[in-house]
Amino acid sequence: MTALVQRLRATSGAGEDDLRALEALPYALRNYRENQTVLRDGDRPSECCLIVDGFCVRSKTIADGKRQILSIHIPGDLPDLQNLQLSTMDHDVVALSNCTLAFITHAAIRDLIRARPTVGDIFWRDTLVDAAVFREWIVNVGQRAAHNRLAHIIVELRERLQMIGRVTGNAFAMPLTQEQIGEAMGVTNVHTNRILRQLRLDGVLEFHRGVVKILNEHKLQELAQFDGRYLHSSPCS
Repeated sequence: MTALVQRLRATSGAGEDDLRALEALPYALRNYRENQTVLRDGDRPSECCLIVDGFCVRSKTIADGKRQILSIHIPGDLPDLQNLQLSTMDHDVVALSNCTLAFITHAAIRDLIRARPTVGDIFWRDTLVDAAVFREWIVNVGQRAAHNRLAHIIVELRERLQMIGRVTGNAFAMPLTQEQIGEAMGVTNVHTNRILRQLRLDGVLEFHRGVVKILNEHKLQELAQFDGRYLHSSPCS
């Protein structure tokens, strides 16, 4: 629960009693391999999964087999929290890297919310922030040029990883293949390769074996056009 508690302490202003109650929830740990499906579109889960280690994505696949990555999830995220209220999955959750996930039954979470309504407020806020991130991704994929689109995804991921202490200097993990980056941006693998090569030639960043290294912060921010208000990273935001 460390990453979850760390994030909620910083972003929601959650009280220590509520955080301790969250830490005391019973859970079952399961390991998933890279590219293994955790939840499928149409599943009816009775548990929520918390990412303990590794990365996952939400995605939708259309009839011709093309996939759109909808969001990237990191340690401390609950990518299927909405299934407390929505009984049927309407998308997939897939392990992006080797992952450890903690599964908490819906019954246990509901019991805690009934006992401590402020925990319900914490989860409600978390789902609202999740929706804000979705809105920004719609704008990103729909309106920004491809190189700006990738820069924005990279800056957002870094901001979120910083909240849980997973950024070292100017480098951080982004364990996506070029094809998966294209699926997140809505462009082809070939186009993704061109953008990454140009960003490297322009001295903005390097991407190698799932690690991003920022070479020029000013240029990256200029490309990303990033306004982090939608992450609501403090209790008063």
